[in-house]
Amino acid sequence: MRGDGDGWVVSDSRQAFWGRFGAAGLMLRAPDRDGSPAVLLQHRAAWSHQGGTWGLPGGARDSHETAEEAAIREAHEEAGLAQDLVTVRKVVVTKEVVASDGARWSYTTVIADAPEMLATVPNRESAELRWVSVDEVADLPLHPGFAASWQLLRQESAAIPLLVNREP
Repeated sequence: MRGDGDGWVVSDSRQAFWGRFGAAGLMLRAPDRDGSPAVLLQHRAAWSHQGGTWGLPGGARDSHETAEEAAIREAHEEAGLAQDLVTVRKVVVTKEVVASDGARWSYTTVIADAPEMLATVPNRESAELRWVSVDEVADLPLHPGFAASWQLLRQESAAIPLLVNREP
């Protein structure tokens, strides 16, 4: 279903950014088999913008959504994640630009935890979904925007203890 956020915003430098009201992605963490954090990554379908690269499930924000709502909705659409198993831990704006009309565009990454590496169901925007050890993320061919923000996101998430059990 297309929302009212679908569309490109053009910056003063003539770069195009997806999402009329900005965009958001979900950096979902879960304990790996050894208890260390793993993150869910999306191998973007070849036909998509920056196809063939790895990044976070995410996309355009709709006018009525917070970044958290958009990131969780997009992760549900692109990875089939159950929204009630996701606990938001922190929100980080990882990119901001001024659009050619003077409006501001931003990409927000929502850091969240799941109690375990959840099963996923890819949609047509995903060539593959994979839980990846935090230490191995940078070894993949990353989406340029995600690559530019990975070190910040890694630092921010390292400062937040990984939730391994949910309270009843």
